[in-house]
Parts: sequence; structure tokens; C-alpha cells
Amino acid sequence: MIIYFNMDDRIVKLYTDGACSGNPGPGGYCAVLKYGEHRKELTGGDGRTTNNRMELTAVLEGLKALKKPCDVFVYTDSRYITDAVNKNWLPNWKKKGWRNSANEPTPNVDLWEGLLPLLETHRVRFEWIKGHKGHKENEYCDKKAVEMSKKFSL
Repeated sequence: MIIYFNMDDRIVKLYTDGACSGNPGPGGYCAVLKYGEHRKELTGGDGRTTNNRMELTAVLEGLKALKKPCDVFVYTDSRYITDAVNKNWLPNWKKKGWRNSANEPTPNVDLWEGLLPLLETHRVRFEWIKGHKGHKENEYCDKKAVEMSKKFSL
């Protein structure tokens, strides 16, 4: 679902990225929230995870950090996330008992289930950006996610 905001409104911008060395392997994530002059950075990781889990965790942790309902633009280089939301895969997976279009179990159900109430609390628009193409905040998040993946190395 794509929601268009009144561009005169003040909105939160959430930049995210995840990284994984091996798939599965040690991974890290970074989320940067910006609201006006305010900036908040969240990082973390896991010793055995996947890139998609880290990408999704970055979005989830960023939205969980918001203290009240907000209008949020999420910028991610993950098609997995943007397509799941913007192409309405997410509600379809849930309707089918967390099965995808190939009738296979949907990966990362725990994270998707955590994301659903946040998408109801906030007005969120997901924007895909091409990774490793000089987008300042995406490059920063990528660097921090890789650093975190090294900290969580087995």
C-alpha cells in the first residue's frame, strides 16, 4: 500500500540497511531516523542470520523507536521489503497462513508479524533506493551494518 503525504507536513525519514557475511552468517543492521534537526542511530546484529533478516530488522527497529504515530518515509535498498509492502505481498502472506505465492512458508514471519502493527500505527511509505550508488545515508547505513556484522562474527 502506498500512502502519499502532504509534503508540507514534517515527516520522519528512516534510512536502513542490513549486511551479512555469508547467508546465513554473522550480520548487522543500521537504522538512521531523521526528524527536522533530530537524528537517531540504531545498530545491532546477530551471529547467525541472513541478509534479509538484517534488512528487515533495521526497518522494524527504526519504526519501533518512534514514540508516537508518525508519517514516515522508509528508504531501503531491499526489494524484499519494498515489494512485500508496496505490492501487497505482506497481507496476502498473512491471509494464506504465512505462505507465499509458491505455497512455501514465508521466511522471517516473526519479523513480518512485528512489522504489521507498526504499519497500522504509522503512515509509512517505502521507497526503494539503489544500493552502493552514492546515496549518503544509505552508504552510511551500509558501512555501519558491515561494522556490526564483524562484531557479531562467530
